[in-house]
Amino acid sequence: MTAHGPIRVLVVDDHHLIREGIAALVASQGDIEIVGEAADGNQAVAQFEALRPDVMLLDLQMPGMGGLEALADIKSRHPQARIVILTTYDGDHLASRALAAGAQAYILKSSVRRELLDTIRAVFRGQKHVQADVAAKLSDHAGEDVLTTRELAVLSLIAEGNTNKAIGERLSITEETVKGYVKSILAKLHAKDRTHAVTLGIKRGIIEL
Repeated sequence: MTAHGPIRVLVVDDHHLIREGIAALVASQGDIEIVGEAADGNQAVAQFEALRPDVMLLDLQMPGMGGLEALADIKSRHPQARIVILTTYDGDHLASRALAAGAQAYILKSSVRRELLDTIRAVFRGQKHVQADVAAKLSDHAGEDVLTTRELAVLSLIAEGNTNKAIGERLSITEETVKGYVKSILAKLHAKDRTHAVTLGIKRGIIEL
């Protein structure tokens, strides 16, 4: 129990069973209580405004407004909001974007039972926490050149199976320009070929299928 009472937590996840599991985990804790739930980003923003929780647990991949959008929306109006990203995605790019947008913690759903309660308490105290294996991936790619907006668009179109010619037509650029972007993408991702680049892009959370 904190001086002001239990830590008030808002849980945001589009899977009902995940929300139930978190509620069951918290139920036995005297210093933490669930004060609300939401199933997508829009609900998350509305519930945060209505409840003003001490800590919000936020999934990233949800229908409609996703977690990153909701995070940015809430932090723009409430810079002191304490937000824990709780996700299945361990890619360094997604983690980097979430932390840059203001999340205080980033943990994986596979570690909920081991890390969630202590993470909630730490974030409430003003501390930050990134799960060890995610932190290691962030460290591995620290200092690397990030893909530009146009390179991200090209990589996404490659992932959809488009040829360089088709990508050029979609983006209104020449096929030679596309080839230049592809060369840059391969270099930045340390990829052997286009397929490898797509695989790395998905694994690191740079693009989504």
